[in-house]
Amino acid sequence: MGRYVARRLLQMIPVFIGSTLLVFLMMYALPGDPVRALAGEQHVDPAQIASMKADLGLDLPIWQQYLNYLGNLFQGDLGTTIGTQRPVADVIADAYPITVRLAIFAFVFTVVAGISLGIVAGLKAESLRDRGLLGLTLVLISMPSFVLGFLVQYLFAFQLGIAKPNVSLEPTNGELLMPAVVLASLSLAYVARLTRTSVAENIRADYMRTAVAKGLPRRRVIGVHLMRNSLIPVVTFLGTDIGSLMGGAIVTEGIFNIKGVGSLVFEALAKREGATVVGVVTLLVVVYLVASLLVDLLYAVLDPRIRYA
Repeated sequence: MGRYVARRLLQMIPVFIGSTLLVFLMMYALPGDPVRALAGEQHVDPAQIASMKADLGLDLPIWQQYLNYLGNLFQGDLGTTIGTQRPVADVIADAYPITVRLAIFAFVFTVVAGISLGIVAGLKAESLRDRGLLGLTLVLISMPSFVLGFLVQYLFAFQLGIAKPNVSLEPTNGELLMPAVVLASLSLAYVARLTRTSVAENIRADYMRTAVAKGLPRRRVIGVHLMRNSLIPVVTFLGTDIGSLMGGAIVTEGIFNIKGVGSLVFEALAKREGATVVGVVTLLVVVYLVASLLVDLLYAVLDPRIRYA
């Protein structure tokens, strides 16, 4: 197990470098001058612009800028914003907790509701409830998140009046529930379908017939023998979905006026604050890599036949 973890950690290095390099090149290859854009329509002395670029390291070749970014990154420095001259780490620290709470609520809702619906439908495949689940998930998959967000906002906030259309600057857990459901809708549909398909296939397997023939209680047959094997593809999806929920919160945060990472990235892209965007993406890449490693290690817990050399 130790050798496997060490090998996976080594494999993460080129993935991390490649991902951050790609985003870095995309941001700094965009047309326009972010330093010049700060002045708007006002005339600014070119020498002053050149001095600001030199202070920020933007006058260096792109490859040297990236190497400097990596060197500073390992020292805990994510860079400095161009407009406010604030450390990017501080800017992200102000917005990240809200997005993390939103993503956790969405993830919990996805796991509980998605797996439960998938189990209920998979145990009675081709039944009325199974077809109802497939129809519901098809609607969720087909509906864009911004459409669902506005529909939920219109129904629960403006028609029923049981929720606020927008959250406050310091949102409570209750205010984040409705945005979390909207954010989790697409993931919930995929989890429910994956669980339903896996349960429907495994319930006809030989080991299930053997467990029933041995006279084991139905709760143990389903809870242990069936679920441990059926959840492997679901866990794989959920592992990557953690990062997707955090990265996909841009639209949801915009609809409900949540001042999280989503709105931070949107504003940074509009102002061409490359350091902020690269810093956020760097954290998301780390989340993806760690989640992927934890999912691989969890396979051995769900299926004892899986062993790591």
